[in-house]
Amino acid sequence: GQIFIPGINLLLWAGCVIVVLYFRESARMEAAYGLAIITTMLMTTILFANYLVLNRVNKFLIYLFLATYLTIELNYLGSLLAKFTHGGYISMLIGLLMFGVMYVWYRSRKIKNRYVEFVRVDEYIPKIEELSNDTSVPKYATHLVYLTSANNHKEIEHKITYSILSGKPKRADIYWFIHVDTTDDPYTSEYSVEHIIPNDIIRVEFRLGFRIAPRINLMFKKVVEDLVANREVNIMSRYESQQKQNMVGDFQFIVLEKFLSQDNELPFIERMVMKFYFWIKQLSASEEKSFGLEQSNVLVEKFPLVVAPYRKLKLKRIFHNEEEGY
Repeated sequence: GQIFIPGINLLLWAGCVIVVLYFRESARMEAAYGLAIITTMLMTTILFANYLVLNRVNKFLIYLFLATYLTIELNYLGSLLAKFTHGGYISMLIGLLMFGVMYVWYRSRKIKNRYVEFVRVDEYIPKIEELSNDTSVPKYATHLVYLTSANNHKEIEHKITYSILSGKPKRADIYWFIHVDTTDDPYTSEYSVEHIIPNDIIRVEFRLGFRIAPRINLMFKKVVEDLVANREVNIMSRYESQQKQNMVGDFQFIVLEKFLSQDNELPFIERMVMKFYFWIKQLSASEEKSFGLEQSNVLVEKFPLVVAPYRKLKLKRIFHNEEEGY
């Protein structure tokens, strides 16, 4: 009933080795170990009390439970704090480090949500159809696949429409929008398909349990095979030379990656949070690797994350004066 993650296992092993080498003797580890245990017990007590509140248990019983357990645990905590300088600070440092990472990740998502803009797909259908049929624009790919975080099947990120239509437009025969929904059921593995415009714009939604690795490349191939078998989509190449040989059209995945723009006027705390967030993100696996995409057919498009643009830019125009030199 457990998941084996090699990277996490290696990190735990390295942490244990470092702690043993630092303390050298088990007697010196007592304070750190005891403080870690009592902190866990306190958190469990508080969480269980919240669980009782959610289930509308009698308030008197909740207060009685808290008074009993907190009295025991706080007394135990008080005795351990006397040994804080003997090694208890190690537990606190590790806890603060983990809390810091979780806070940065949570806070940064809140900040980013100010920027993420979703638009209605139907508002852009005419433009995408027109681009798909515009032979004056060089074809970018036969099948263009975007990963979208929009939970609403009628919406996509504004950045996706910008990527398709603006700058150098990306003309394709079929546009695919893929959304991955992680479910509480650990072994859910299912998908649904919505033909927004048959053989032109298709949305695929995967519902995967939290224990199912999102191998989107393999899963998407399976979806396409099912659609072809049911004659719901034509994936053959549109190039005449390849049509004669019944060749399958090419698939190109586009992954949109954000970076913190310099054109932001964020408060100091929020600016530091975002910098730490992107630093942590650099240490973690890339989005294309997390979704199991093949590197050969993936393009990563970077675009600036402007959360709080400058409102007032003081810039004065001066005029050239021939007599004074300005």
